[in-house]
Amino acid sequence: MRYEVSERIPQDARSIREAVFVDEQGFHDEFDETDEISLHIVAYDGDAPVGVCRIFPNEGNTWTLGRLAVLKPYRGRHLGAGLVGEAEKTVRSRGAGRLTLHAQERVKDFYRSLGYRDMGIHDLDEGCPHMWMDKPLAETVGNKAGDDEEL
Repeated sequence: MRYEVSERIPQDARSIREAVFVDEQGFHDEFDETDEISLHIVAYDGDAPVGVCRIFPNEGNTWTLGRLAVLKPYRGRHLGAGLVGEAEKTVRSRGAGRLTLHAQERVKDFYRSLGYRDMGIHDLDEGCPHMWMDKPLAETVGNKAGDDEEL
């Protein structure tokens, strides 16, 4: 798997997010101003874009991961875990000590398997149950590949 990190949202990232979040899951407000301040990571299987996430700085040495999506034919291959690992590596190189994320509650076990913990804040995003999770990066040694159910 090859990963490309971009300062602007590439068309490959847009296409994957449109396919997963808009077409498949029915979200409407997929693209926002946060895309302008984010780094975008696209996973490629050969030349085919298959997964994406975005990361952006938050307060202090905390960054936030979001919009993690893997195309349906590629799920179950630990590509989501690979994207999270690449995001962690990228933010660590920029001085981050903590990574937060706003996960769909149905995939919380995937993030837990990667060392993320529930921050106790649960809400709705376009009617879909979500929860805030975080992981202190200074404590991590490596990535643990979890069940790849994320979208």
